[in-house]
Amino acid sequence: MATTPANAKILISGASIAGPALAYWLRRHGFTPTVVERAPALRDGGYAVDFRGDVHLTVLRRMGILAAIERERTHMGDMSYVNAAGKKIATIPAGMFSGDIEILRGDLARILYDATKDHAEYLFDDSITAMTEDDDGVQVTFERGAPRRFDLVVGADGLHSNVRALAFGPEHDYVEHLGLYTAIFTMDNHLGLDHTGRMYGLPGKVAALYSARHNTEAKVMFHFGSPPLTYDRSDVAQQKKIVARMFDGIGWETPRLLDAMWDAPDFYFDSVSQVHLDIWSRGRVALLGDAAYCPSPLSGMGTGLAMVGAYVLAGELAAAGADHSAGFAGYQQAMRHYVAGCQKAGQGVAKWMVPDNRLMTWFVNQNYRVMPYIPWKGLMVRSIRKTASAITLKPYDHDLSVA
Repeated sequence: MATTPANAKILISGASIAGPALAYWLRRHGFTPTVVERAPALRDGGYAVDFRGDVHLTVLRRMGILAAIERERTHMGDMSYVNAAGKKIATIPAGMFSGDIEILRGDLARILYDATKDHAEYLFDDSITAMTEDDDGVQVTFERGAPRRFDLVVGADGLHSNVRALAFGPEHDYVEHLGLYTAIFTMDNHLGLDHTGRMYGLPGKVAALYSARHNTEAKVMFHFGSPPLTYDRSDVAQQKKIVARMFDGIGWETPRLLDAMWDAPDFYFDSVSQVHLDIWSRGRVALLGDAAYCPSPLSGMGTGLAMVGAYVLAGELAAAGADHSAGFAGYQQAMRHYVAGCQKAGQGVAKWMVPDNRLMTWFVNQNYRVMPYIPWKGLMVRSIRKTASAITLKPYDHDLSVA
């Protein structure tokens, strides 16, 4: 491990994916990370996330967690598009959705927490309410805990980043709504799905169900098109009512899925959006992952992008020594083209995933029908993997250069 660097005490907001990944690399470089998380405990649930290409796998291998992720991978097969009677009308190849390795977000979060809990301080059930910066550090006020002082602060707290709002300004200046909302939760695998899933759609709405955790449960996913909605993000009951209203009476298995939703403890609801900032740092505060450059869940790039960003940010801070401004600038320079490519992969996907009219729905279904047979199917998968690998990772030091 490197000797203790300048700006050693770093507060990270967010204990999902990007935050613990950054804590891991900061500790490897000799920093002292503290992670604050609003939730009272590590959050389970969420959708399946995936890693694609050599760059993603290299980061996981250098972290020493690739084997653990392999053990928890979903092993998902093809996804079937069905009609209202449940009859298969098209098959979507697994490579279009699940990447090289797919894992449930909750399982990945647990692996990252286990890899860092003994070497990073975690503050659950708390959040940042104010930050006051001076020449020597940042005085941080918490909702519950006593005020503390840190050298640097990193917001890795997602699409609705609290740190971004405090340091950069209101959310509407940076978040671009892509016209969709998503709801995800867990239920029993009542269809007996075997490492596969079903999708059913009408114009502007898609319901999906896929098996998880070795077929012992299933994940439900609802997508629907809508302009920005006004609702309380802390009111889960209100969000469930929105989903129930949108999918009432559309057919297939949706009545049973909606019934299961009311008791689901891991219900998640949010917009499908991207985050755009010209610069991801301000003074002694920086942003990481979805807080800085969310490419949208439909891009298939968000988790890998966050993990790569954590590796680069920690490495650039270590390389810059006492000059955190140079470290943040190096992070921006190393990541900006990569981020642009990953965000481009998420643009235009909404209209393909959730067609907004009958003609487009028919067109998409026809494409799904022929997709398993088209000769350029492999090119599409390779193009996605190429985007995920479009960055050269610096070694930052000799120890980390061994893949």
